[in-house]
Amino acid sequence: MLDYPALRAVATIVQTGSFERAATVLNVTPSAISQRVKQLEERLGVVLIVRGTPCTATEKGEWLCRHMENVGMLEAELFGQLPALVHPDEPRQRVTLQIATNADSLGTWFVEAMSNFARSSSYLLNVAVDDQDHTAEWLQRGRVIAAVTSLEKPVRGCRRFALGILSYHATATPDFVARHFPHGVTSEAIRNAPALTFNQKDRLQSSWVRRMFGRDLDYPTHWLPSPQSFVEASLSGMGWGMNPTQLTREHLASGRLVELAPNTPLDVPLYWQINRLAADRLADLTREVVTVAKRRL
Repeated sequence: MLDYPALRAVATIVQTGSFERAATVLNVTPSAISQRVKQLEERLGVVLIVRGTPCTATEKGEWLCRHMENVGMLEAELFGQLPALVHPDEPRQRVTLQIATNADSLGTWFVEAMSNFARSSSYLLNVAVDDQDHTAEWLQRGRVIAAVTSLEKPVRGCRRFALGILSYHATATPDFVARHFPHGVTSEAIRNAPALTFNQKDRLQSSWVRRMFGRDLDYPTHWLPSPQSFVEASLSGMGWGMNPTQLTREHLASGRLVELAPNTPLDVPLYWQINRLAADRLADLTREVVTVAKRRL
């Protein structure tokens, strides 16, 4: 039989980041929380919580957290039909949905979808950010219940919905292009012109270079982990980068930014993948994500 007080303790520690805050949320002492987790870990023979600041879940702990997420949705549905099951003095437990998306979606259209859903839902949202080529791994490891991803193949146990295409353009200021590409986008110029890269997982710039030249080329780069910083750095003449259409449309129209090579967008198809166990209960969430994406992408 599952020890739900212990499972709830694990999920709340991961959600709040500490044993102390979890104890406050669950209205018990920190020692009681610690004892519940310790006994559960000893029973299962695995570590569930990585003690630190903040505390995080191990891979096994993440699966327990997703289970409690599904239990919370079932309980919310049940209590909605049978409110007398909830003691009037018992604090209301709100379910937090774990979702992953890529930074450019978060910076362009995804917040609108989340806001639309949150306004009519009692669920809370915890949105994690990773590269679109890697968010599917969060689903596969049980870290999230749904994700925006570039993976077309459905993740095992998930439903997949096509969202549209996020188009990127290699952009820089006219001055930057004149200074670094006086004879056009040549392989020699690319090897010397500073680029902008989000993080080590970002392959957009290298993919565009490979498409342009048919092979990989080394190039210097600045590292800027923010879509807005990408645009600001491009506008300041710091480097060239792959910026989404939604963030550069006005700058391209005004001439503040130009494409390194006209009409050479890099298109990234996006998909919404959601755990099958939660898909029906979160149909409103999927509807908002798909509707906003179809309109904005």
